[in-house]
Amino acid sequence: MSPIKIPKWVRLMKLKRPEFVRQESWRYVRLKPNWRRPRGKDSKMRLQRSGWPPLVKVGYRTPKKYRGLHPSGYKEVLVYRPEDLLGLDPEIHAVRIAGSVGMRKRMMIVEEAERLGLKILNPPITAKPAEEEVEVVEAEEAERPEAEELKEEEEKVEEVEAVKLEEVEEGGGVNAGEA
Repeated sequence: MSPIKIPKWVRLMKLKRPEFVRQESWRYVRLKPNWRRPRGKDSKMRLQRSGWPPLVKVGYRTPKKYRGLHPSGYKEVLVYRPEDLLGLDPEIHAVRIAGSVGMRKRMMIVEEAERLGLKILNPPITAKPAEEEVEVVEAEEAERPEAEELKEEEEKVEEVEAVKLEEVEEGGGVNAGEA
């Protein structure tokens, strides 16, 4: 037996189901949107007036066969230790490792689940193998032509500045008669 195939109409039904909110929770910050049934005498929501959020009704419920399943079709089982995996059917159940479990025990659970053939819904992220080595190009070799060009430009600038200084010293600056 493989995981239960959830029909398309059930998935669409879940998508179309409205978000049930507490009356006036959008109006007051102190009211959380968690569902509470409206009980007021003149409550528009209780009277199911148009434009007000819908009430929770039995018709919105998912069919019993598909209720509580993971989207993959497996029944989710929360696991805290490797012993919790015993008695699970790999064709029906999928494992979710609890968030409070440490890395060492998490790895033990993963090994046991692989041995039993169980699917893990939240496998641990392990370090990737360091097989890929990147070639390092020496910066000196790549920058040598640029470095030589920069040195040549600096020498030219120094020569030009030296020539300008000599002209200023000889001529004493711009003559009043030449201007």
